[in-house]
Amino acid sequence: ITLRDTRISNRGQGKLFNALKHSHLFASLSDEQLDRVCHNASNTKLKENQALFKQGDEVHRFYVVLTGQIKLFVLSPKGQEKVIDVVSDGQMFAEALMFMDKPHYQVNATAITETEVLGIDAKDFKAMLRDSVDTCFFLLADMSIRLKSLIHEIDTLSLQTGNCRVAAYLLDSTPENTDTFKLNIPKNLIASRVSVKPETFSRILKELAEKGILSVKGGEITILDREALKTMSTGR
Repeated sequence: ITLRDTRISNRGQGKLFNALKHSHLFASLSDEQLDRVCHNASNTKLKENQALFKQGDEVHRFYVVLTGQIKLFVLSPKGQEKVIDVVSDGQMFAEALMFMDKPHYQVNATAITETEVLGIDAKDFKAMLRDSVDTCFFLLADMSIRLKSLIHEIDTLSLQTGNCRVAAYLLDSTPENTDTFKLNIPKNLIASRVSVKPETFSRILKELAEKGILSVKGGEITILDREALKTMSTGR
């Protein structure tokens, strides 16, 4: 399938302007700067399993997911897939690469479902940052949070068992003020995300259900014993 970037119409730019105005990254930009972002942005619609970019491609844009989900992953020499992250509505990715000289994407990006992304011109946005100190700090804060999360994930993958990683993932996936939620991505992708085999992930869910720690109904999870799940996530 051929990937097509579409320039945004004037009407579409107006809707995009209002949406970006409420985004923490773009909120500090002036109206003139936001107009510039919208004018240089492109809109890309992806079908299920369609690639947005591949590892090693030259970076021209960073992206915001408007609808759908993007899977960021790398492939081993044997072709095995390791999911690095799943990016959903309103989330941004690949923005840090704009600060590198002659940057190339470090991962592959593929749509999990039908997905629409907004492509922001990386070179032009980097030039605009020189005039917006507040946006620089917002961007640095966002990248710092992600870096901290990645360091935590490396520690988890290195030091904890599969049971610990699954328990931690379930806790992190639980929305605030509720114990019931739906797994919003396929189980095989979650398994790759926490570095276990799909059958191992299913077995761990079954064991947690048998112990009364949670209940599983299709893709819906209900945490029944949060303290027990927290204890398991720490490996104690």
